[in-house]
Amino acid sequence: MSNSADQTPSMIDPFGRAISYLRVSVTDRCDFRCTYCMAENMTFLPKKDLLTLEELDRLCTVFVDKGVRKIRLTGGEPLVRKNIMQLIRGLSRHIDAGRMDEVTLTTNGSQLTRFASELYDCGVRRINVSMDTLDPDKFRKITRWGELSKVLDGISAAQAAGLKIKINAVALKGFNDEEIPQMLEWAHGQGMDMTVIETMPMGEIDEDRTDQYLPLSLLRADLERRYTLEDIPFRTGGPARYVTVRETGGKLGFITPMTHNFCESCNRVRLTCTGTLYMCLGQDDAADLRAPLRASEGNELLSEAIDEAIGRKPKGHDFIIDRTTRQPAVSRHMSVTGG
Repeated sequence: MSNSADQTPSMIDPFGRAISYLRVSVTDRCDFRCTYCMAENMTFLPKKDLLTLEELDRLCTVFVDKGVRKIRLTGGEPLVRKNIMQLIRGLSRHIDAGRMDEVTLTTNGSQLTRFASELYDCGVRRINVSMDTLDPDKFRKITRWGELSKVLDGISAAQAAGLKIKINAVALKGFNDEEIPQMLEWAHGQGMDMTVIETMPMGEIDEDRTDQYLPLSLLRADLERRYTLEDIPFRTGGPARYVTVRETGGKLGFITPMTHNFCESCNRVRLTCTGTLYMCLGQDDAADLRAPLRASEGNELLSEAIDEAIGRKPKGHDFIIDRTTRQPAVSRHMSVTGG
């Protein structure tokens, strides 16, 4: 297989979509316990089930060989994985060689003061920070264990290191819906874009998602009473649809898996820390890549397993949150596949 940067993508799904974006959950562990994401007393995977960092690098490299141009590391919290910088530094060689456009990550920000400078040194240029409130008490309540001041210090450290930051906030009815304008003005005032996300029915949690669910169409209508929102064609490779906010000069993204599924342009697949490949965030269909990875020194079996999986990528997901649909759409928690 050619390793040249100008190769044509070899991963085309049944609907003609080229797969160029790989999201990799490097751990299911997290130092927060956000109420919409996981239960407080989570049972995490035994360490022996996890792919080693070397195996994750090898898997990612095969995906790059097959046309992936962007890798996003997620978790859980990716920066709590021991020696994670070793993997990030290794993957950056593909950027240096022109075979990949970027390595980025989604983080809760708790470890950024420690890792921001090294992330930049390893070729990371932008990150997403998940953060749902600017109120320290509410922050502690939603994350159960988190400290807002630590995250804000981390954001400052990341900006000082040269990293571009986007704030991701899950819109939760009765929790932060009134606060979104304040968060928006704060983020844009700090030179950061922001994206709001609808809560998704993934995994059993301790809350009733029907009470949490806020359609972003309602949030947008509310924001439009206060701001001038202008639709723009801006894309970062993910599912967000962006507007500019004339009054702040910044960008605001909406990710709407519930009210408008964005599957027609889906260019991504998700790999878990145990080597399971999910072709769709909202479907349970998956492929085991750990077995072919470990069965051979070469990558032929692995490449074939990836091709077979991409051939099963569904057209889209079917998320529902209402009073009659009490079960989550998929049984795994968001922390398994990293959103």
